[in-house]
Amino acid sequence: MEVKIGVQHTPREIVLESGLSAEEVESAVGEALSGKARLLSLTDEKGRKVLVPADRIAYVEIGEPTTRRVGFGAL
Repeated sequence: MEVKIGVQHTPREIVLESGLSAEEVESAVGEALSGKARLLSLTDEKGRKVLVPADRIAYVEIGEPTTRRVGFGAL
C-alpha cells in the first residue's frame, strides 16, 4: 500500500510502500491524530520504520501500490 504523508513546514512529502492494509494505516493515523499516540509510526516493506510527530501531520494519502513497468514499450 502506498502511503504519502505531508508534514507541516516541510516542502517534501514522505512516501513509503507499506505492507499494511488501508484500514490498518487509517487506524494508525486516526490514533495519532486523536491524541492516543504522540507519533505516527509506520513500517515500510524493507523494514524501515518511519516516525512522524502527530502534531506535524498535514495530510495522509493512502493509495494502491504502484506496479513497476519494465522495458521501453509504450502502453
